[in-house]
Amino acid sequence: MNSKQTAGRNIAVLAAAQALGGASPPIVMSLGGLVGLQLASNPAWATFPVSLFGLGLAFGTLPAAAMMRRWGRRAGYVLGALKGILGGAVAALGIFSGSFKVFCLGTFIAGLYSSYVQSYRFAAADAAEGEMKTRAISRVMVGGLIGAIVGPQLVIWTRDALPPPFVGSFLSQAILPMIAIPVLLMLRTPRAEQAAQGIDTGRPLLEILRMPRYILAVATGVVSYGVMAFVMTAAPVAMVKQGYGVDNAALGIQWHLLAMFGPSFFTGRLMARFGKERVTAFGLVLLAGSGAVALSGAALSNFWGSLALLGVGWNFSFIGATAMVTDCHTPAERGKAQGANDFLVFGVTAIVSFLAGSVMHSAGWVVINWAILPALALMLVPLVWQASRAKVAP
Repeated sequence: MNSKQTAGRNIAVLAAAQALGGASPPIVMSLGGLVGLQLASNPAWATFPVSLFGLGLAFGTLPAAAMMRRWGRRAGYVLGALKGILGGAVAALGIFSGSFKVFCLGTFIAGLYSSYVQSYRFAAADAAEGEMKTRAISRVMVGGLIGAIVGPQLVIWTRDALPPPFVGSFLSQAILPMIAIPVLLMLRTPRAEQAAQGIDTGRPLLEILRMPRYILAVATGVVSYGVMAFVMTAAPVAMVKQGYGVDNAALGIQWHLLAMFGPSFFTGRLMARFGKERVTAFGLVLLAGSGAVALSGAALSNFWGSLALLGVGWNFSFIGATAMVTDCHTPAERGKAQGANDFLVFGVTAIVSFLAGSVMHSAGWVVINWAILPALALMLVPLVWQASRAKVAP
């Protein structure tokens, strides 16, 4: 099998693994705040399990990158899947025993699993060259579209399957990475990459961190993912408080996730045609538009419409930011550059997820949506300036 065939095989494997791994976060996002309301002694801590999921994701990125540099991506991804099995099982145990602390531990471990899943997009980019990198990222992210369908449906099908409510949903979360393991075992690491395992060459990380283009790419990823998580974490709680019920909240998250991954069919082509920076900037504008829709009313259509726009905006801005990061490092530097990016992105995401619960409890849904606008405006200025200087392929 030549290198091009190997790359195609790896992208297909990663897309399938993304479908399974991408079904896990919707379960935490849809139910984490609601289970938190049931188990936490203080309602302000309701979204803390979701925050710990993000914290686990952030803390897991650098160790995951180091482990994969040493042992290869396939071994790392299988280890990550084992953590996913453990996370779902522990979260289910927390609900069954009525322990908020145990449930939080489970969501944290599930976040560690997601730190591996999030790197699938970089693995796809590593398998491609030139402008094909953006399309490879998009193809793998399409797998998330399946996860966006499966995850919320699992919530609906399994939330009352076992007593007490939601135990079945988190047990199903443990089954997903179990299915992913044989898929991941089909991944084939190119020999050139295998030979480079464990060798730390290229520029020091601090030098990469000082690059203006890298700073812009990382900051854009931080803002796009942070804004999305801030709003999405609060949305299920806001819908239930408005009287729309758990199923409507789960379906709202499903529409959001479909919007997050659905555009991946053509995001890569848009970036090749109009440029990474332009598509990324447009994504930030759509994120602002989601806030405007949410602020225009409290009907179910406002919630779902806002979440859908939030998803499309995230797709354009986050995939664009990911592609911008891949332009800032050599193959030898990718482990540290990509790991540092994900650590910063998901570290901030964990913080804002926790803040979402406090802001939602103390100030409400309206303030949540007003709060995202300054951050988006702050990022749009340098991004539009960079987009005006970027060359676009004819």
